[in-house]
Amino acid sequence: MASNTIAAPETAAQAHPKRDMIVVEDLWKTYDMGSEQQVSALRGISLNIKDNEYVAIMGPSGSGKSTFMNLIGCLDSPSKGNYWLNNQLVSALDDDELARIRNKEIGFVFQTFNLLARASALHNVELPLIYNGTPAAERLERAKEALHNVNLDGRMHHKPNELSGGQRQRVAIARALVNRPSIILADEPTGNLDSKTGVEIMALFDELQAKGNTIVLVTHEPDIAEYAHRVVHIRDGEIASDEPSKRFR
Repeated sequence: MASNTIAAPETAAQAHPKRDMIVVEDLWKTYDMGSEQQVSALRGISLNIKDNEYVAIMGPSGSGKSTFMNLIGCLDSPSKGNYWLNNQLVSALDDDELARIRNKEIGFVFQTFNLLARASALHNVELPLIYNGTPAAERLERAKEALHNVNLDGRMHHKPNELSGGQRQRVAIARALVNRPSIILADEPTGNLDSKTGVEIMALFDELQAKGNTIVLVTHEPDIAEYAHRVVHIRDGEIASDEPSKRFR
């Protein structure tokens, strides 16, 4: 039924002509605050991110960057506008379809790691594969491969409380990689780490991008944003600037 409600022109544009990894056109998010009052957290954002790009999204508190992250992470739907992810018009999907896209296409890395305390690193990394029904033998192999890719071969049977903060974040990154997603969405990934460990984690993101991963990094720290190749500033729900980072000018 839902597929019949999509207008014909939109259906024809299911794969966006530009075919970039992320295409956002005139994206709005408006919240109803009651008493006929509405607040627009995003105001007509348009943005393209190519396959294998490394982009930082910056903005002060209340700028709309977290709302934007929730929309491109398929955690929420826009009030207006279109969003294509990997040539699929995800802004037209319902909640169940969005959940499927999240699991298949997006690897999340959060500031707080979000690991199961009683589970080993290996089991934590396996979790997304358990949810999507991957057979046990394949799960194990892919989880080990993901931990190898973040240099944690020797720690896969350790629980989070037996790991340093940097190692816990590496486990979280391995978990984000295990489904081989289209994009890695990292929200303040160094926020709970000391500066030395933060540098190590950002070096790991450099390696992942060099191997072909598309990375979108959400941060309020200018020095962290400079690791990306491109920095997009959001202010008052609109794009204030979009330019190469200083490292790539």
